[in-house]
Amino acid sequence: MTPTPSTQPLIIDVRSPGEYANGHVRSSVNIPLDNFAETIAQQVPDKATVVILCCASGGRSGMACNYMQQMGYHHDSNGGSAGAVSMACGLPIDRF
Repeated sequence: MTPTPSTQPLIIDVRSPGEYANGHVRSSVNIPLDNFAETIAQQVPDKATVVILCCASGGRSGMACNYMQQMGYHHDSNGGSAGAVSMACGLPIDRF
């Protein structure tokens, strides 16, 4: 089922800015893993926000997901690759 705009989760891509520019899920936010810990609380202040994390294969997004859970976020999940999240959410891949 494709999420409606009112239920659309926040999609966070934890790849580098260059990887993100080469193709990312439409409407996703780029928070690279190397500065994720320093910026996630500012970018997502509400710990009840539904978040799907993605990267190239699911490894980096899995680390970010674990970090968010340790910080007290309740609705975050590792979506795996950007392509998998694109298909699951019914959103296209955009390129700069």
